[in-house]
Order: sequence, then structure tokens, then C-alpha cells
Amino acid sequence: MAVLKLRGFEIHKGHLSADAQKEMLSAVRDVVRQVPFFRPVTPSGKPMSVRMTAAGSYGWYSDSAGYRYAPAHPTGVAWPAIPAPVLAVWDQLTGCARAPECCLINYYAADAKMGMHQDKDEVDFQWPVVSISLGDEALFRMGHATKGGKTDSVWLQSGDVVVMAGAARLTYHGVDRIRSGSSRLLPKGGRINLTLRVVT
Repeated sequence: MAVLKLRGFEIHKGHLSADAQKEMLSAVRDVVRQVPFFRPVTPSGKPMSVRMTAAGSYGWYSDSAGYRYAPAHPTGVAWPAIPAPVLAVWDQLTGCARAPECCLINYYAADAKMGMHQDKDEVDFQWPVVSISLGDEALFRMGHATKGGKTDSVWLQSGDVVVMAGAARLTYHGVDRIRSGSSRLLPKGGRINLTLRVVT
């Protein structure tokens, strides 16, 4: 497995084998059956292009009141536990004694994207953020600790894992586009991104 290092981001190419990807997808589907995908809106009232749900003690939510972590799905159902295959990736790549409290699950259809942003709603930035890609390829863009300036981009493929720690922890990043049909993992296409975070 190759490990790319760009702007402090550690990109573990092909970390998950084909079988491991299928196992993780099955676990994610179990979560989605309990807490279905929903489409949040930005504080300005614009619907986001991604759909999301979560596992763990916290999920993430956005509406006119702002961005925040929430202890339950919008339906009021508590988030299910983070699946064991997902936690195993955290253990393998971070070496952290503390377990993640949130696994945000984003679904990107062919036309979805994610604007440049920082992961900064957590209490303590010493803990890494781990991002797992399943399904179609995504063009991942990395910037700086402040907005603007030159950026670098890399295509993330199914089974790739990105670790954001140290200088990269508060670096702006986003997803510019999805390469539709580039993976056969999801029967209907699209990309699932799992993001693991320590919240409190």
C-alpha cells in the first residue's frame, strides 16, 4: 500500500481490500436501515448536495440554527454504534487510545460535491480525523489553514483512507466532483464517505 503525503494529509491508497470494502458497506447499510439518509440545509437555507446520516454517540446536523453535533437522528432515533470494521481502521492508522465518538456517513450522488471547509466543531483538535472512501472516485482538494491560495488535488478511490492530523487537522479541504461509474461497489453508483471524529 502506498501512502501519499500532501499538505500534511496522509492518504493511504488501497488500504481496504475488495472484501474489506464489501464488509464495511454491509455494516454501513445496517446503520442506514436504522437511521436513513437525510439532506441537511445550510444556515442560509440552501439544501446540501450530499445526503448524510451517522453512527456513534454523535451525528452532525445543519439547519437555520447553524452547524452542530446532535445526539440523535432528525427522527429522534439515537445513532447506532459505530460498526466494528470502521473502528478497526481508526485503530490501525491512528494509534490513538481514545475511540472516535462520531462516524459521519455522507452519500455523494454523481452531481454532489462538498465545498472547501475546516473540521472545527470538535472540542479538542489534537485528535485526528479519519476519512474512508467507498464507491466512485472523488476529486479531493486540499488548501491551507486559511481560505484562498494554491490548492492540491488527488483522486480518492474506493478503499482509500485519509488521515488528517497535526498541521492538516485544520486545513481547508473539499470534494470538487465525483467520477460516476468508476466503481462497481455500490450497485446504483455514487460514493460513500465515512468520517471518524472525536467530538468532546
